[in-house]
Amino acid sequence: MNKRLGKEPFIHENCQLINVEFGDYTEVGIYNYLENVSLGDYSYTSRFCYIQNAVIGKFANIAAMVRIGPTNHPMARPTLHHFTYRLVQYGFAAADDDKFFQWRAEQKNFTGNDTWIGHGAVIMPGVTIGNGAVVGSGAVVTKDVEPYTIVVGVPAKPIKQRFPADVVQKLEAIKWWDWAYDTIRERLDDFYLPIREFVDKHYSPAVQ
Repeated sequence: MNKRLGKEPFIHENCQLINVEFGDYTEVGIYNYLENVSLGDYSYTSRFCYIQNAVIGKFANIAAMVRIGPTNHPMARPTLHHFTYRLVQYGFAAADDDKFFQWRAEQKNFTGNDTWIGHGAVIMPGVTIGNGAVVGSGAVVTKDVEPYTIVVGVPAKPIKQRFPADVVQKLEAIKWWDWAYDTIRERLDDFYLPIREFVDKHYSPAVQ
């Protein structure tokens, strides 16, 4: 498909979107469900993603069938079943348990800038994925992921740092993801440089 992204989000067919905020140059794949989500500039989701209660940074790459923020059942109650909070559905009360729904909505996920969430990964509620991090396919992430760290497995564990600590520190200071569209376009060739050449070119103490 030939497409051109722009200020308006590119939404593929058969999506359900509830309370979603979009940045510029964003894209949502087919058969996505997004609820209470902020999708940052240039970020996209692939097919069949299900995302709730999440703040997603800029330039996030979210592969197919990713689940972010699966909502919890009330494990401290005598029953896990949702008849205790979806009361209207069962004719038990005139209103649902709004406090429980509010608690679930507050268990926010934060996914940083320039992240890659692999195919079929699950990120549990309340988890933060740092800038530049990679979540492997099929991983189940139950704990925060440090910036520029690769995690895999069930539960997900770190296996590698993408770059040395000094490079990560410079990338976090440069914050290239906050550059304006025209700046990125002008500096496009720089993104093909070896990583140390890139950070040496754009980092200075003044950008911290």
